[in-house]
Amino acid sequence: MRALVCKEFGPLENLTVQDVLSPVAAPGQVVVKVHAASINYPDALMAMGKYQVRPPLPFIPGGELSGTIIAVGEGVRHLKVGTPVVAFTGRGAFAEEVAVSADATVVLEEGVDLSLAAAVPMTYGTTYHALLDRAQLAAGETLLVLGAAGGIGIAAIELGKILGATVIAAASSEEKLQAAASRGADHLIDYSKQDLRARLKEITADKGVDVVCDPVGGAYSEAALRSTGWGGRYLVIGFAAGEIPRIPLNLILLKGNALIGVFYGEFLKRAPRRGAEELTQLLRWVREERIRPLVTSTHSLETARDALTAVFERRAIGKLLIAPSRE
Repeated sequence: MRALVCKEFGPLENLTVQDVLSPVAAPGQVVVKVHAASINYPDALMAMGKYQVRPPLPFIPGGELSGTIIAVGEGVRHLKVGTPVVAFTGRGAFAEEVAVSADATVVLEEGVDLSLAAAVPMTYGTTYHALLDRAQLAAGETLLVLGAAGGIGIAAIELGKILGATVIAAASSEEKLQAAASRGADHLIDYSKQDLRARLKEITADKGVDVVCDPVGGAYSEAALRSTGWGGRYLVIGFAAGEIPRIPLNLILLKGNALIGVFYGEFLKRAPRRGAEELTQLLRWVREERIRPLVTSTHSLETARDALTAVFERRAIGKLLIAPSRE
């Protein structure tokens, strides 16, 4: 089978498409023929050797996929050959076939598009865990989404609206804000042109926001934190801007705020059953069209490096997919 292989950590241009051995289902695993694999920011970091996890070389990147089961390992009773599924892989999804734990595999109900399903597990799963498990976002509260046109950003807008929040989307261009608006954002802020704190003060009538969803980090994090209200919760999800902010902790004290870390990969290790339940709910919402992953392009393995670069450089809007069997 073919796969996108990382033989050494470094520039994304080093990734190569190679023929590798097809996987075999070990006990507790299934082998999935990949229909689509979704690109996430950590995939690029991992290939560059900049992620908190450094897999042994060589390895195949890709943390989530949709596809069809083609083999079932010993001990697996609830999954069968021919079943359409989505799965968390951690790595290995940018290939025509992948062996994955049965516990990390969820059956797709009839009516869920395979390509859309591939865009759900990591971004929507992370955001669901962040907004509900960690921040306990409630109806009537105000949610600020930074990097609102990215995968996490779009998911946060849609899930925020499902939960009954007023959603403020902040992004760096008109094109990105239009993508956020298409998913139901109530207010839009172009922080490349507008003063973030001044606009948030205006929108919230000086009350401040209740929850900040921040997958970006960088220059706007402190301004967003200063714009929270009493008892606000600030979700630290990632640092796509490349800079880890140094936050003055007195800001947390003065407003009775909570600075909350969101490490979805570790959550899945510690609570896999809860993770599967949440993914099942998200896929149900996809089937009901309550959430609509914004898939903006699909790439072959040969063009996957360009797509990974676009995600890493924050040029991508919504989700980019890889279809491994596409020439």
